[in-house]
Amino acid sequence: MSVDTTCISTIRTLAADVVAKSNSGHPGAPMGMAPAAHVLFSQFLTANPSNSKWFNRDRFVLSNGHACVLQYTMLHLLGYKISMDDLKLFRQLDSLTPGHPEANHTDGIEVTTGPLGQGFANGVGLAIASNHLAAVYNKPDFELLNNFTYVFCGDGCLMEGVSAEAASLAGHLQLGNLIVVYDDNHISIDGDTAIAFTEDVGARFLSYGWQVLHVENGDSDLDGINKALNEARAEKSKPTIIRLRTTIGFGSKEQGTHGVHGSPLKADDIVALKTKFGFPPDEKFYVPAEVYKFYGEIAQKGASAEAKWNSLLAAYGQKYPTEHAELTRRIAGELPQNWEKALPVYKPTDSAQASRKLSEIALTSLAAVLPDLLGGSADLTSSNLTKVKGSVDFQPPATKLGTYAGTYIRYGVREHGMGAIANGLAAYGGIIPFVGTFLNFVSYAAGAVRLSALSRVQVIWVGTHDSIGLGEVSCLSTTFGVTNELHSGPTHQPVETNAHFRAIPNLAFWRPADGNETSAAYSVALKSKHTPSILALSRQNLPNLEGSTIERASRGGYVLIEEEKEDLTIVSCGSEVTIAVEAAKKLKEQGIKTRVVSLPCWLVFDQQDAQYRLSVLRSGAPILSLEALSTLGWERYSHEQYGLTGWGASGPYQKVYEKLGITGANIAVVGKKVVDFYKQKGGEVVSPLVRAL
Repeated sequence: MSVDTTCISTIRTLAADVVAKSNSGHPGAPMGMAPAAHVLFSQFLTANPSNSKWFNRDRFVLSNGHACVLQYTMLHLLGYKISMDDLKLFRQLDSLTPGHPEANHTDGIEVTTGPLGQGFANGVGLAIASNHLAAVYNKPDFELLNNFTYVFCGDGCLMEGVSAEAASLAGHLQLGNLIVVYDDNHISIDGDTAIAFTEDVGARFLSYGWQVLHVENGDSDLDGINKALNEARAEKSKPTIIRLRTTIGFGSKEQGTHGVHGSPLKADDIVALKTKFGFPPDEKFYVPAEVYKFYGEIAQKGASAEAKWNSLLAAYGQKYPTEHAELTRRIAGELPQNWEKALPVYKPTDSAQASRKLSEIALTSLAAVLPDLLGGSADLTSSNLTKVKGSVDFQPPATKLGTYAGTYIRYGVREHGMGAIANGLAAYGGIIPFVGTFLNFVSYAAGAVRLSALSRVQVIWVGTHDSIGLGEVSCLSTTFGVTNELHSGPTHQPVETNAHFRAIPNLAFWRPADGNETSAAYSVALKSKHTPSILALSRQNLPNLEGSTIERASRGGYVLIEEEKEDLTIVSCGSEVTIAVEAAKKLKEQGIKTRVVSLPCWLVFDQQDAQYRLSVLRSGAPILSLEALSTLGWERYSHEQYGLTGWGASGPYQKVYEKLGITGANIAVVGKKVVDFYKQKGGEVVSPLVRAL
């Protein structure tokens, strides 16, 4: 038996044992893809198991994350920080081998996958990042960055729309360093894919501009797999997808059926499997010594590759000290010294501007000192105001539309793909991605946003048109190349979006009220290396507020207008803070002392110490919240809530605000009603922050 055959049999039997012990998981795809994994990891993928974060390593993504036993097995055999005991604890509480791969949890895992198609799109982001940094820092005599990104995916990944969005863009961008291996096993949970998925995948990817290769016998044709991977690496101007025909659960009694997709093999089937492969039938988790030896030698080659690269990097530093300093800073994930001085600062006398414009001003200032920023928009550049003047587009040089050194990505109308690609950009390292669309359409990308938060990657969303204050008519015209923003109406008004994204753990949702708060949002977002951020920005102009500062807003919430022995506190955020200020003035004229609190980011505010939070939202008087969106969640910070209970409306934004009662005059009426109610009710008014849990 050849060592290759022994290694592949080891992967297959370990997959069966690991899933059987946990009595949960997916043995079929790992058993079917074992030959491809063996060939890729032993002959092509350059990485160093003793340093899984070596920067120029090839990246591997398992998009069909339910097959994670395959990845965990390969990482264990190669010597990453996954022991045999870790394999035996698959899917057990607090283990290093959870039910789907999780970045920042298990050594050697690049991105968090599981929701199908996400990993495919992450791979596109990883490939973009590599091309971009190579274009910026490589020199004719120093090819520092030249890694490949390899993605394994299945039928489910290619059915999900996010992969189609990402694949379309990858073909346009001519990402020759992206290689996808498609496990064409014809099986999904419901059964044979003939019941729902009969398209010609190869033809689809050809239309995207990909190279399409085929391996008809992925079960045992190692030479065919090798040849396809070599051909894929040789193609420099197109991404490649290799359609690998495999038999799911190869070797088991149920091979080729959906019965082996998501259920453990029966005990007698595992015995028969091991007997067929010439392994001890009653020995569990068996790994021949020659297998460890073989993969150990592969790991040594990876360590040697890193050592050679480190020497190249040192020589690069001698010849190009400025570029070396910048690159190594970015690799370390550090920001430049004194970068915060670039943040714009505003006075109340400065003119009112939309917070999307304030965002553009901040990005323009920051881009000059932060080459780490790599931005883009989903075909809404002139609305999101995300493109820094004078910046070059990230485009294949052959198109003459830009260069790979460009810092602005034209994502097209692909919000979900954009979000998942940005996760890959952030996971690569050395890049802080920001992406733009209307806030309402960030919901299109909710799956990617959720994974940003779960996998703790730093992605900044610029979500403009953040409320009911959008414009005049429900359309967007681009006559003669001039964008006329005329959006409004319920289809584009993100009524519920705030509640959804505020509910996601480890996601900072910002609604800044003016210029200083917008700068604060960028300041905190850029410092938050492991937390994604959404900046919800207005289309309508917002005045700069008295009492607003970057420092105060950076705490997530602060007292904007203070009163001693107040009768009422109004807490608000975004464009409604100005309305709260107006209402407070009207109430004061009636003898009702009213504090105003701006709360631009709940997550950051919640991270402050209890004493500070209670000084902002203190006991003693009722607290009324105000936001031109859903009130869901505001009960955490207020006794009474005023906002939207349904959809918005089409029309001039001032008229829409008036129709829905969100004006200074009406909030003053509402505020007095609240004060009267609590005075009549009697008793102590305790801050909503005071609670047992």
